[in-house]
Amino acid sequence: MTAFIAAGGHRLEIERIAGRDHVPTLIFLHEGLGSVALWRDFPGKVAAATGAPAVVYSRFGYGKSDPLRRDRAVDYMHGEALSVLPELRRKLGLEDVVLFGHSDGASIALIHAGAGQWPVRGLILEAPHVFVEDISIAGITAAKRAFETGDLSRRLARYHTDCDGAFRGWNKIWLHPDFRAWNITAYLPGVHCPVLAIQGADDEYGTLAQLDAVAGGVSGPAERLVLPRCGHAPHRDRPAATLAAITRWWHNPVHNFV
Repeated sequence: MTAFIAAGGHRLEIERIAGRDHVPTLIFLHEGLGSVALWRDFPGKVAAATGAPAVVYSRFGYGKSDPLRRDRAVDYMHGEALSVLPELRRKLGLEDVVLFGHSDGASIALIHAGAGQWPVRGLILEAPHVFVEDISIAGITAAKRAFETGDLSRRLARYHTDCDGAFRGWNKIWLHPDFRAWNITAYLPGVHCPVLAIQGADDEYGTLAQLDAVAGGVSGPAERLVLPRCGHAPHRDRPAATLAAITRWWHNPVHNFV
């Protein structure tokens, strides 16, 4: 059932899924246009397959959370990772966690874990971004056209109270010239926990250089999975294969999650 919590100075939409005791809690961090509702039933499937309790929330400006009131800054993902997420964890008493991040959410997960200030047992990353590529800008430019002239606005309106604010808050900062220098590779060596990094071979927002950078840059054990016939959202494009990979990784006895 959806509820709300105050974190980062804003009212955030949150959903909790029950699981077994003494198992790390999964925290789902959505993509740049995501929300609690846009995850659909995938968090529940992951929770059922792993036995883990889960927390899913919509960041400020998304879903049913407080709407965005001003343009995002270049370091907006750092603010989420280093300020909002720690406060959310503290208020919910989440000491033992595995972060599941998609796109922007995966970048936030890497920053949070790489900062080394809060315990993180593992990272599941879908289509992570650690630097900006030309394909990223091209994909986001195409999304802008689809929002302004196509049906993207209508489709997103089902998942966001303020659809226009959610889209433009993400799109405008990614297309800002200053954002081309955004880079979080300095956080990768600080990631010591196990990592599962998944990307679609046909990802329209990033090349496999992102996955290579993550797998080669983190200090902990990293597993890299590239899914054929898959775009930017493996859990939507290839849900069965994505869930199978997560389940296998989770139950690896080396990771000691169960």
